Amino acid sequence: MKKVFQIDVSNKTRERQIDSIKNEIRKYIKREKSKKLPEGFNACFFDCKFGQTKEDAKVINFVDVIKSVDLAQSENYESFYIEIIARAIFKEKKNSHEDEILED
Repeated sequence: MKKVFQIDVSNKTRERQIDSIKNEIRKYIKREKSKKLPEGFNACFFDCKFGQTKEDAKVINFVDVIKSVDLAQSENYESFYIEIIARAIFKEKKNSHEDEILED
């Protein structure tokens, strides 16, 4: 998802528009997480960027996506750019039993 969201929309309040934006972002994330991963991969990772414009966008952590939307509202942005790109990764599973043995 690479998109410029308008916060100031003529027929909606800012709060309602922000809720609508958050809902769209959550739906996209849920859709991407539910897709079948390619062979050899076991996890989904998201590369995220946020900024007032596409040129100003800076890399952010995935957990800060919704916080960034709240920041845009509190800073009275008229619009903002968000980029969320899903990619498959191989994540090693932690074996808690081995960790306990190593600690002893």
